Amino acid sequence: MFLEKIKSGESGVLLYGITPPKAGTTPERVAEIAQKTIERLAALDIDALVVYDVQDESARTTEERPFPFLNALDPLVFASGYLDTLTIPKIIYRPAGKFSSIELADWLETLHAHQFYPVFVGVPAPDFPVKTSLQEAYAIWSKHRDTSVIGAVTIPERHNVLNDEDVRILDKMNCGVSYFISQCVFNLDYAKQVIDDLSSRCNRQQISPPTIIFTLTACGSAKTLHFMEWLGIHVPDELKDELKKSDDILEKSVNVCLDIASALTTFCVERSIPFGFNIESVAIRKAEIEASIYLANEIGQMLKDKGVRKSLTGGTSEATNDLPNNIRYVS
Repeated sequence: MFLEKIKSGESGVLLYGITPPKAGTTPERVAEIAQKTIERLAALDIDALVVYDVQDESARTTEERPFPFLNALDPLVFASGYLDTLTIPKIIYRPAGKFSSIELADWLETLHAHQFYPVFVGVPAPDFPVKTSLQEAYAIWSKHRDTSVIGAVTIPERHNVLNDEDVRILDKMNCGVSYFISQCVFNLDYAKQVIDDLSSRCNRQQISPPTIIFTLTACGSAKTLHFMEWLGIHVPDELKDELKKSDDILEKSVNVCLDIASALTTFCVERSIPFGFNIESVAIRKAEIEASIYLANEIGQMLKDKGVRKSLTGGTSEATNDLPNNIRYVS
């Protein structure tokens, strides 16, 4: 299971990421959305479900946000109150700095009671007032370290600029972090550089590396592509042009993600870095969500074919060669 895989450094971890419904949604509608989510994910062979905490990052950049920001329901409330029949572990994001140490300790107790796992993230903007530092948050969590695991984020784009992501990763490892979920990967070279530098640093220091889980997402429109770039995801110019000129941008992006997943699998295996993938849909359009489900199935099968993942059910799943018809030709 997820806990054991992370603690043992087993590769082939597969996650799926969602955002909760927007705040103010009626309980009836939230239950409806939750039921659809459960139905979509019930047949997926995944190790855990990631539930994001949506933050307004508008202060991070002067560029206008492509989509309006909408507050979302608390991810812990949504996961515990509406997704309880989905019997897989839940990973809950939390911007630790927005809460006092007492609030964070209480939240962690509730999280632990549900056997969920935390990922602490930073505040939405550099000048945001911090109530609890990440180091303090990790210290508060440490009482659960024997029966839990804690994650953090890694950003390949940041490494390309500052060249210190490997140092950041090891610093967080020293605080108890054992796995890292990346920002969406569309620049393969950036992701490879993080892995290469992390592998070299771990070898020099003779320490076991943490698990790196790469996030991948389908892109179904030029507007979604613009939004991903607004979020800080780097899409190489050549790939950006290919996506925009493609007859079917959604299908093209899915194939790009599959190629990236295959390349990163080989790269991590060669460097003995435990790894996995987290599949999400940035947009809420049905076609893009269904494409993300297809992507999760295909990557899961690829990992099994390469011998780095065992099926949770003990068998193997059937992989299809084509996107479903209702995904392929959606405008």
